[in-house]
Amino acid sequence: MKTVRNTFLRLAITFVSVTTLRAQDPLPSWNDTAPKKAIIAFVEKVTKEGSSDFVLPAERIATFDNDGTLWCEKPLPVQLFFTLDRVKALAPQHPEWKTKEPFASLLKDDLKGALAGGEHAILEMMAVTHTGMTITEFEKIVAAQHPKFKRPYTECVYQPIL
Repeated sequence: MKTVRNTFLRLAITFVSVTTLRAQDPLPSWNDTAPKKAIIAFVEKVTKEGSSDFVLPAERIATFDNDGTLWCEKPLPVQLFFTLDRVKALAPQHPEWKTKEPFASLLKDDLKGALAGGEHAILEMMAVTHTGMTITEFEKIVAAQHPKFKRPYTECVYQPIL
């Protein structure tokens, strides 16, 4: 019983220590820069009751754009890497892609040629790589590894946002 009590006490002290450290720095994975300071100051201002800038909790929202705020974009957006990899994986089932753009260029490792069709080409590739499967099947597919980051596509997010 004493061992259980000591273990519990150690866990409680660890939890309090970690919680205290996080409370001291609400954005521990961010560098100490002007943007970090501005964000913290803004949040403190709008969450302090009595402040002229106070925002009621029910009226607070956070909006994140999918333009690099959440997902890695360099050298290409993670979703596009996924799409390009899926085209290559599905190519054996689609021999017609050898002569049909944007697939033909991509299958020859000509990324510039594959993307020459602009948004239309990207949407065409996304349509064939993101349809015709269940959610469970899709979840298994996106667990594949990103070629540059060597981790599942679903983990290619920015730590500061988490």
